[in-house]
Amino acid sequence: MGKQMPPEDCSSLANIPKLITVIAFSLAVSLASQTASTQGRERSGKEVVDAVCAACHAPGVTRGPKIGEGAKYAPKIGDKKAWAPLASRGLASLTESALKGIRNMPAHGGNMRLTDVEIERAITYMVNQSGGRWTEPISGVTPSVERKGKQVVEAKCADCHQTGKDGAPRIGDRQAWIPRLKHGLDFLVRSAIHGHGSMPPRGGMADLTDSEIRGAIAYMLNPPSAPEKTAPPAALPKVPASRRRVAGGTEIYLGVVSAQTIRAQHPKADKESLMHGGIPRGKDYYHVNISLFDSKTRAAVSDAQVEASVREPVYGGENKKLELVTFNKMPSFGNYFRMSGKSTYTITVRIRRPGLTQPIEAKFQYKTS
Repeated sequence: MGKQMPPEDCSSLANIPKLITVIAFSLAVSLASQTASTQGRERSGKEVVDAVCAACHAPGVTRGPKIGEGAKYAPKIGDKKAWAPLASRGLASLTESALKGIRNMPAHGGNMRLTDVEIERAITYMVNQSGGRWTEPISGVTPSVERKGKQVVEAKCADCHQTGKDGAPRIGDRQAWIPRLKHGLDFLVRSAIHGHGSMPPRGGMADLTDSEIRGAIAYMLNPPSAPEKTAPPAALPKVPASRRRVAGGTEIYLGVVSAQTIRAQHPKADKESLMHGGIPRGKDYYHVNISLFDSKTRAAVSDAQVEASVREPVYGGENKKLELVTFNKMPSFGNYFRMSGKSTYTITVRIRRPGLTQPIEAKFQYKTS
């Protein structure tokens, strides 16, 4: 069991090494819980703590008789002050002490059936229940006999993900899956491990390993036979030829509406009246709008950068960036420009689309009335 030491005040930072024995003491209780480790998967932090660590950490014991005579030293789960010194050492340090053993703590807490990840998860769970915000580790171990993603999906996941039941993203619907991947694949794996919404932990299959869950998610995101879901072709605007240009694989449509007309159509504050900082006052202001469509797919373009120059031979003009706006799910780019009197203005549009090395340019003539 190691050299015996007299009990000391656990509030001192000098005694942090002794506090580390907390983890081993609780894990050592696992000698009485060996059967819980015979599952084919690694258990969550809560499962390990409930089966092993809670014996001492649930009631919390910080003092006792001399070590070796029944002494217990375990900060209570939820006691932020007692756990703060431990948390400050970090997961790697606490795990190393628990794996190697320290003072009266045997290696692996006395239960060699506990995996490294299970020990890390138990530590993480107790720290988080005591004010921490650590992320529970995901196992990287592949079992000797591992079910393929397709097998797991067909066995259980398809019950909801095939039809989209309760909002579950459908198998092969990449547009539904990709936003859920913004925090990374590990985030989705953890969500499946712990359960999310109407989905129970591990999708209702308690024997699923972390690796099998990862494979199932990867399969649902990109099954071999699933075509990528694309938006239907948009109905292109019907406008005079003078308002339409085609350049750089892009169809460009011009719209110009006076600020007075927009104000009359939207007397009360709404989305359209508030765009670009609100409708300018005065009869000489016009809203210049540019709609873009891919020439090949006819899909509306929303990821471009658009600028416009509105100029008249005598008075000159101005350049502005056109801002992205969306109405009725149709994106376009626009801004307000001042065009005084009755004159013909040249509207030059410059467009930068991702994937194109050169900007696209189109010119229109617009005569104010």
